[in-house]
Amino acid sequence: MTETPCIRRVGLSGLLVSFGDAMSEPANRAALAFRAALETEGWPEVSETMMSLVSVFVAVDLVDVSASEIEARLQALLAQQDWYAAPLPKGRTLWHVPTVYGTDLAPQLEEAAGVAGLDPDEAIAQLSTTRVRVLTIGFAPGQPYLGELPEVWNIPRQQGLTKSVPSGALVTAIRQLIIFTAPTPTGWRHVGQTAFRNFNQLAKDPFALVPGDELIFPAVDRSAFDKLVAKHSYGAAEREAIS
Repeated sequence: MTETPCIRRVGLSGLLVSFGDAMSEPANRAALAFRAALETEGWPEVSETMMSLVSVFVAVDLVDVSASEIEARLQALLAQQDWYAAPLPKGRTLWHVPTVYGTDLAPQLEEAAGVAGLDPDEAIAQLSTTRVRVLTIGFAPGQPYLGELPEVWNIPRQQGLTKSVPSGALVTAIRQLIIFTAPTPTGWRHVGQTAFRNFNQLAKDPFALVPGDELIFPAVDRSAFDKLVAKHSYGAAEREAIS
């Protein structure tokens, strides 16, 4: 296992600060907190920062800027505190996203529940009450990876590929959830359906979610779901500031 945190150079495009080799809550927390602190520093050499599940990419033109100098400054920032125990950044949002579980809209709920060793009602109870964090955004514009679910949801991806699930599909694997932002083929099981659209080009802020936000997916019945208006909205989701 790589000693963490560690700093690696990424060609001439920047440096990668990694807090782990695999997803864990402390490593994700560290990446979120460190990125927020780095953004606050406002180093002029840094054009942007991005994060994966457990790492922060620091975009710097290493043709014109000394990599050793930036690395030394990153090391000094890392030494300021225990980032694995750092408080999460301020200004985050909690989203309540109405979700219909099962039915023909989310046909793999029972299959996923069986793999997790739960009956469908137990599965819905857990999925609809577990508060999850936006671990990172990736794969497609605005697509959130959410977690972590209880250990029983450490289920593998399915061996086959579902040809397509619709926008707003809630899918699960490896203790994580994804809300798809567009119709997408996937190996994750489709357990819920939302009207949530993380990308809205008509909104002032086109992307609703940012890493560190949290979501909960309360269950609604099919008739209630059919009344949700998704167009030009975030699918009837309610939001509140996290203090």
